[in-house]
Parts: sequence; C-alpha cells; structure tokens
Amino acid sequence: MLHRTVTVGSASGLHARPASVFTKAATQSGVRVLIGRPGADQVDATSILSVMALGVNQGDEVVLSSPDESAGDSLDELAGLLATDLDG
Repeated sequence: MLHRTVTVGSASGLHARPASVFTKAATQSGVRVLIGRPGADQVDATSILSVMALGVNQGDEVVLSSPDESAGDSLDELAGLLATDLDG
C-alpha cells in the first residue's frame, strides 16, 4: 500500500468547497484512494460526506493511501492539492 502524509492548507480545512474539490480530483484519479488522520481509520476519498466527517482543520495532517501500486503520481497530485488553499 502506498502512503502520502500531507498538511492541509485550506483555511477552512476539509469542509464544503475544499472537500468538494478534493473528492472530485480523487474520483478523477481513477485509482482507489483512502484518506484519514495519522493512526486512525481511513475513509473513501471520493465520498464528500466521509471526507467532511473527518473534521480536518487547516494545519492538520492527513494520510492518503492507495492499494494500487501504480497510484504514486495520483497520490502526489492529491497531496499537492491538499497542501494548497482550496477555499478560493
């Protein structure tokens, strides 16, 4: 399983607009992606309700994972997206 740890950059964390942008990108990646807090259970990164329910705030770390060994580039892109401010 591949993993990426990233600090969330959006001012509102993973709520409403940032969660929508992220889950859309995760869906378009074409690989199975999970997201969660370090050491906690992970949820489907394509589910906006699941992502918002994590209660992630700006500056919190999250872990992206994929069982697909070819998902490295997708995880890098998604991590880069999460590190930026998606509120704009």
